Amino acid sequence: MRGVRLPVVPKSFLLIALLAAAALFLPRIATSQPASASETATPPPGSILITGALVLDGTGAPARAADVLFTGDTITRVGALDPLSGERRLDARGLVLTPGFIDTHSHADDELFDHPDALAAVSQGITTVVVGQDGGSPYPLADFFARFDRAPAAINVASYAGHGTLRKKVLGSDFRRPATRRETGRMETLLETEMAAGALGLATGLEYDPGIYSTPDEVVALAKIAGAHDGRYISHVRSEDRYFWQAIDEIIAIGRRARIPVQISHTKLAMKRHWGQADKLMSRLDAARAEGVEITGDMYPYLYWQSDLTVLFPKRDFADRAEAELVLAEITPPDGLLLTRFDPDPSYVGRTVADIARLRGADPATTLMALIHESVTLQRQKGGDTDSVIGTSMSEPDVERLMTWPHMNFCTDGSLDGSHPRGFGSYPRILGRYVRERGVLPLDQAVHKMTGLAAAHMGFVDRGRIAPGQRADLVLFDPAKVIDRATPQDPHAPSAGIQRVWVNGVVVFEDGRATGARPGRALRRVRSPSRP
Repeated sequence: MRGVRLPVVPKSFLLIALLAAAALFLPRIATSQPASASETATPPPGSILITGALVLDGTGAPARAADVLFTGDTITRVGALDPLSGERRLDARGLVLTPGFIDTHSHADDELFDHPDALAAVSQGITTVVVGQDGGSPYPLADFFARFDRAPAAINVASYAGHGTLRKKVLGSDFRRPATRRETGRMETLLETEMAAGALGLATGLEYDPGIYSTPDEVVALAKIAGAHDGRYISHVRSEDRYFWQAIDEIIAIGRRARIPVQISHTKLAMKRHWGQADKLMSRLDAARAEGVEITGDMYPYLYWQSDLTVLFPKRDFADRAEAELVLAEITPPDGLLLTRFDPDPSYVGRTVADIARLRGADPATTLMALIHESVTLQRQKGGDTDSVIGTSMSEPDVERLMTWPHMNFCTDGSLDGSHPRGFGSYPRILGRYVRERGVLPLDQAVHKMTGLAAAHMGFVDRGRIAPGQRADLVLFDPAKVIDRATPQDPHAPSAGIQRVWVNGVVVFEDGRATGARPGRALRRVRSPSRP
């Protein structure tokens, strides 16, 4: 018999555990009783001192024992602090304190008004979401931000301006073609207005309608407008499977031609023939950076994505059997395509294409083509989305390797009320499974990718670090217990180990529940002092 193999504990977590144990025996300043839940959820004006935590400040520096003082919405002091009269104190010994996690690719958008407690986000430590992704954004952004100012949520929100949204405004239903120069000029005018309203930049979804029909010149022209406003470019690139390398070349070229920072959304190698090429991708991106293109990426920690069925056919040739067979052989197998919405027959929800093929007595390729035909037909009749699918397309070694790229931050690509577990589980999954259990990253670097690096990639200057002058968006968690629980079968299961979350100095999550406080703010783009 083989001997029992004990799990290997990463050195970073051993260090954190030792520091946490030592902190329990360090001399402590005499304090009053810890503040109660009701006191911290709606604190009166004044200061709050968090004592004894192991602080990961968001810069990537190792954890250190420190006290953190914030007054109102701003961190004022960090270090070995003497308590002052009137301060409320929280003993955080044995826990880790970090900046609030920044989700650089979120689909919360209007869900923030339907679910203002934002449990999906705050329960995993997210304090800021960036919406307007994949080419679709609230429109006009000035109205969206004004509405949020009037009815804020528990978390902060920033937004890109969606290329697809602007394209629909100009081309309407006649979008299945390149835009004329005059039409591109009208999109530029709309983008000027969105940038003036505070958009972070331009977001494209070049694998989706209507962006898939745009030319690179159209996108570059709009990216130049965003750049002129000190904005950024973020993209669901034109292909994540068949034409992946051409799509990477395109986003690099956009960064080069528009002279704008560019970010690859939810980075992945989503086709079998590309598996094992994470190093090739990182080398290509590093080469672009070496020549002056400021390219970065974000990613989520799952092997499966969520989208609609049509995205699997980039030529929109839904009746092409050869394409359907290629999809099921190279991109995602029949038992890896799980329907999470199917309006033509809701009984199919929770079933895979393989399941439905057996029910129908047909082969998987025929079934896939039929499902798309039925969904598209209904969509043309009623308008709007009619299906959604989770597809398993990535390999674990690629996911782990891409996590280590120094310019990769983390995101969820999720919703507040979605059917993919990433909406509730992404950040605790990284901390628990990829950091603590597998040792893919040290804890300080993982937190950096969730906070300081994410803030830098979005252009935020006052969030993402624990330092005087930064906003008091903070997360307190137990590094030995933090873990995700959400699954495709139970996508709304809250994670474990997140103890307390502050947004702008107000507690929004504790004791496993949202507090009901809604201190979130609309974060409008500001010009970076480091850019002309």
